[in-house]
Order: sequence, then C-alpha cells, then structure tokens
Amino acid sequence: MPAAHRPGLQVDSRLTIPESELSWRFSRSSGPGGQGVNTADSRAELVWDVAGSAVLSPLQRERLLERLGGRLVDGVLTITASEHRSQLLNRNAARERLAVVVGDGLRPPPPTRRPTKPSRGAKERRLDAKKRRTDVKRLRRPPQD
Repeated sequence: MPAAHRPGLQVDSRLTIPESELSWRFSRSSGPGGQGVNTADSRAELVWDVAGSAVLSPLQRERLLERLGGRLVDGVLTITASEHRSQLLNRNAARERLAVVVGDGLRPPPPTRRPTKPSRGAKERRLDAKKRRTDVKRLRRPPQD
C-alpha cells in the first residue's frame, strides 16, 4: 500500500503512530548515485515527537523517554535513512527503523535476576580441577635436587 494511503505506522498490535504525528525532511545523500546524487534529495529523515505524542499512554511515554534518552533531542526522535538511491526506498527504510526502535523501547524490562550461590558440589569440582592443574604444572617443572 503506498505511504500516502496508510492510516499510520504500525509499531505492534497495540500501537499505531498516526501519519499526522510523523514529519519528513529530505536532503541530498552521500554515497553512490553518480551524477544523480547531486540533484536528487534521496536522504530521508523521519521525525516523531515522542514527548508530545497523543497515542502514547503515560507509561509508554515515560518508558520511551527513559530508554531512548540518548537518541532524543527535546523529546523528538529522528530516524535517518540514506542507504538507498531512491527516496521511496529510504522512506520505507526509515519507517521500518522507527517501528523497530519504538517497539524495542516499549518492550517490558526483563525480570530481575535473583543472585544464586554455587552448590557445594560445584565448589568441590572447581577445587579438584585446580588441584589437578597444579599437579600437572608441578610435574612439568625441572627437578629441584
């Protein structure tokens, strides 16, 4: 479906960012393209205001602002794509990248690890292995007569 006809950017089953919240900027891309690279604005920047988004719940907004803090400038997330020679392909790449970044940012944190201690058998096996290794190295030494 062409980008203009999509209702929004589907991040996951629960979140769709409406097109009205996404804005685009285009500029000249570096890299391959021959003479066309000097005339075609194929580099695409997709901009989304995370802090001002109406589709996020307060928990989602807080989680995204915390997790994407290093990538945000004043609460705004910018995704850049310039790997393709075509503006359309770069637009699609930027949309996919935004969906992945936001989806990863919204994923719930993993459960906290409960610290465990090595079992008595594990401690004994470790000490036995150390003793065997010590004996092997002792046998390799020249005699101390």
